Amino acid sequence: MKEVIKLQDSEIKVMEVLWREGDLPAKTIADILGEQVGWNVNTTYTLIKRCIGKGAVERTEPKFMCHALIPRAQVQVSETRELLDKIFDGAADKLVAALLDQKALSKGEIEGLKALVARLDEEA
Repeated sequence: MKEVIKLQDSEIKVMEVLWREGDLPAKTIADILGEQVGWNVNTTYTLIKRCIGKGAVERTEPKFMCHALIPRAQVQVSETRELLDKIFDGAADKLVAALLDQKALSKGEIEGLKALVARLDEEA
């Protein structure tokens, strides 16, 4: 099983820039996050270095080029599992019910959920 890299919310913001934009120099990441969330360059560089230390980002030269080493899907699965365990006692149905109570779904979204449930039922 893959090692789970635990990222803080602020580190995920750095990763989201890399997932969306692809490889970037640290300065460009700092510029983007400065505009999006108001961070200064030093804050962003500190967070990038933490991501490097955790094995989530690779740094290459020239220009302190940053590359995401973990895919967004891996972080989504890890964060979802943590939320499920922490808030919903590990019960996926409670999580889905809470989400559905908060947002009206379109007919297309409902049909997609029905198809997902049918597929899961067949696999069980």
